[in-house]
Amino acid sequence: MKTNDPYEKARKRVKAKKEFYQHFNSYVSVGAFLLVLNIVTSFGDWWFMYPMMGWGIGLAIHFMSVFGIPGMEHGAEDWEERAIQKEMEKMKRKGELPPREEPEESLELKEIIKEKHGKNWDEKDLV
Repeated sequence: MKTNDPYEKARKRVKAKKEFYQHFNSYVSVGAFLLVLNIVTSFGDWWFMYPMMGWGIGLAIHFMSVFGIPGMEHGAEDWEERAIQKEMEKMKRKGELPPREEPEESLELKEIIKEKHGKNWDEKDLV
């Protein structure tokens, strides 16, 4: 379910960023621990980098899901709407878009006056 509430949208984005930073901190902490363990147990055979590479791929995917692909806006969920707005701004500057007609605020309805028409009818007769 998508929401149009800007506060809720911002809260979710901040939460996703916070979760990524926690994931990144775990990656760095465990990576440092595995490096120390690797040096103590089998110096010269750098086995710690294999689990870190696998986890690093997962971390990169998590980064792209939160921040998008660096240099490209396609990863953002509202990319299409921003691209449409950007294209419309370009078209306005070039004069390719006609002026936007604003819808009328309200319709003006004229009152029907019974006496003027000289008819006898009830309100329920009108549909």
